Amino acid sequence: GLKKLLLNVSRAAIRDVLITFSPTEGPSTLNTTEEGKAGKIHLPREIFQSLSSQIVRVVVTVFNIQQLGMFKEVNQAGQVLDNTVVGITVGNTSISGLQDPVQLTFTHSQLPRGVTPQCVFWDPSKGQAGGWCSSGCVTQPGDKKTVCSCDHLTFFTLLLSPALEGSTAPALMAVATAGCGVAMAFSIFTIAFCIFVRCRFRFEETLRINLGLHVNLVGSLFLLNLAFLLNSGLSGRTQPGTCKVLGGLTHYCLLCCFTWTALEGCQLYLLFIKVLGVYIHHYLAKLCLLGWGLPVLVVGVAGVIGSYGEYSIQTTDHQVIAHLCWITSKHLLLHYITNCGYFSLIFLFNMALFGVVTQKSCSLQGTGVVQGGRKPWKVALVAAGLFCLLGATWALAFLTHGISSAPVLYLFTILNSLQGIFIFIWLVILYYPKTKETTGSLSHIIRHDKNTTVSQ
Repeated sequence: GLKKLLLNVSRAAIRDVLITFSPTEGPSTLNTTEEGKAGKIHLPREIFQSLSSQIVRVVVTVFNIQQLGMFKEVNQAGQVLDNTVVGITVGNTSISGLQDPVQLTFTHSQLPRGVTPQCVFWDPSKGQAGGWCSSGCVTQPGDKKTVCSCDHLTFFTLLLSPALEGSTAPALMAVATAGCGVAMAFSIFTIAFCIFVRCRFRFEETLRINLGLHVNLVGSLFLLNLAFLLNSGLSGRTQPGTCKVLGGLTHYCLLCCFTWTALEGCQLYLLFIKVLGVYIHHYLAKLCLLGWGLPVLVVGVAGVIGSYGEYSIQTTDHQVIAHLCWITSKHLLLHYITNCGYFSLIFLFNMALFGVVTQKSCSLQGTGVVQGGRKPWKVALVAAGLFCLLGATWALAFLTHGISSAPVLYLFTILNSLQGIFIFIWLVILYYPKTKETTGSLSHIIRHDKNTTVSQ
């Protein structure tokens, strides 16, 4: 699990030092190990010129982190090459800021498509238990080897991370940008339609509250798409302080969208489970306070601990294709808790409600209660709109990890871009009273379910 080489170098004959290492044989001097089968370490003479001792001890340690259980990062995105970490120390002092960098050559077989090698070192100050960082290291990938040039000495490894291909990434960014524009346009149409319907037609209080909920949800989608467009357009050309504000704004809009999706699910719970009705004074105002206020607390705490800043999206050839103002890589745990964890709970709750609503709709149709102009395509469209309203398209984000995720990324981007269109069509079919016939809308199911429960 651990192999070490001790080498004494004399300052009287200052020279570059070449050392080889491998996970199986450990480190050794270059002339005792076949160069082609092992990694290589090049220590520049600059390191030894800065030391005062006549005899300098060079220590190279090769760790198998799988056997030792060391260097485990919380929520690590990539995989350590061969579970191997190489530690280098020269003398008893910390060495950094080298003009002539230390070079480590990691040998490996042909890497699979969709994987990016990245030279990293262990930073004990990252997160709560330490983590991998790439600051001060330059990666030069190759077919059979990857060269890492770093300006300091510490514990190094080669991290293999899933990444986007060079041709896929720009296309996804273009689709996302165009989709945001389309989604913003239909969000405006949807808000205008809801206001028109609420003012033009007389609905019962429950349906008026539903319309108010829909307006707030679509409003949060509009702000989220606007924040993304501002983010992708301004990030990389802003001051660090401005980037922090923009990252916090984007995070706030995303949390608002998730929260209003959860409130839509809670409203469905009150309508379909507690069918006798629950009166809450200033109900919609309290929902607005929760939907827009709760994310403020989360973003405020995250901003105090300095979680926002520049975040880079890279391709497989290590080229940065986009700079976003978002949660920094040092605080990815915050992303997993406030975004992934929060949405996971909402998704499970809303999908359970979707199953209840679908079951009730099918049972009413089977009994012949819902009649009239209810056509199969309308039923399917209403179900699809409700599916989008409850945020199911966001769940595709959990499938976008790995080397074969490009089709899922395209699907995720396109469906979320069309979410505003789906909700707009759904609301037009559901709420616009074109005829006096029963159309099998959600409101009719609610009213019939309430009447049946009261009669029972």
